[in-house]
Amino acid sequence: MGVLDLFSKRQRRARGEVPDVYVYDKLPQELRVQIVHIVQDAFGQDHYSSENAAKAYEFVKQSLCREYGLFELIDYPKSDAHSVFNFFLQEQSTERALDVVELCFKVINSFIRDNYRYTSNTDRKIEPDQAVAELNERFKEHGVGYQFESNEIIRVDSEFLHSEAVKPALTVLRGAGFKGANEEFLLAHEHYRHGRYKECLVDALKAFESTMKAICKLRGWPNQPGDTAKTLIATCLSNGLLPQYLESQFSSLRSLLESGVPTVRNKNGGHGQGADPVAVPEYLARYALNLTATTVLFFVEANAAKK
Repeated sequence: MGVLDLFSKRQRRARGEVPDVYVYDKLPQELRVQIVHIVQDAFGQDHYSSENAAKAYEFVKQSLCREYGLFELIDYPKSDAHSVFNFFLQEQSTERALDVVELCFKVINSFIRDNYRYTSNTDRKIEPDQAVAELNERFKEHGVGYQFESNEIIRVDSEFLHSEAVKPALTVLRGAGFKGANEEFLLAHEHYRHGRYKECLVDALKAFESTMKAICKLRGWPNQPGDTAKTLIATCLSNGLLPQYLESQFSSLRSLLESGVPTVRNKNGGHGQGADPVAVPEYLARYALNLTATTVLFFVEANAAKK
């Protein structure tokens, strides 16, 4: 069905009653109900010989019970779907509620996608891509700072940066040869979402380094497993990763990259912190993530453009 631009929504926009900043610590009940509708439409209610929906609900419920150390998600469930949805609607922890969302959409993105058919024995109403698109639109509609990207829930701080840097970076890292960098970049986002800012810096740098190592491997440029970001940057630049007409800017670009992600991580996340624990502030972790995204995107696109 998708997202409708109802009269009441247009009136709220006209009055300026729209979220101007993202929130991360709550999922409004209206949003939760909308997510239940999306999942129901995507899972469907199978009949007769097909049991895909039943299997999907059973997997979600059993996975959550096992991870949370429970026998049942709620008291006296009528079905697996009833158990999952009522747990989701009642759960006070935003992180656990997001667990349900992420797991359901992982199922939609894999099991449901693989078994998706418009046949006579199913009443699925939307395709997997439509479900993901509507979920992300609902998040934005309610000013909730999360999106489902690359099969995970990731935190969004700026819609512009997310659309222009983070999302394109995730897209290019899904390409051949960049699997390790993609996993590390997603892990950095996972750390950031859970407030583990030191770990976020460490994995942001790993993603940056793995991106350059992948390019070196694709290009046959010699490098060592223990090469640092500084060494890898030098290797990429010395082998002409950038067009020759930018040669005069190599030194300033090198300075920018070397003083960006690597330095932020080295000073705050990658070495011993001494007698007094070092607290990495959220804004610094966010800066490192965004800088990583733009730098990774720059290198991969430069590699793609190089003949």
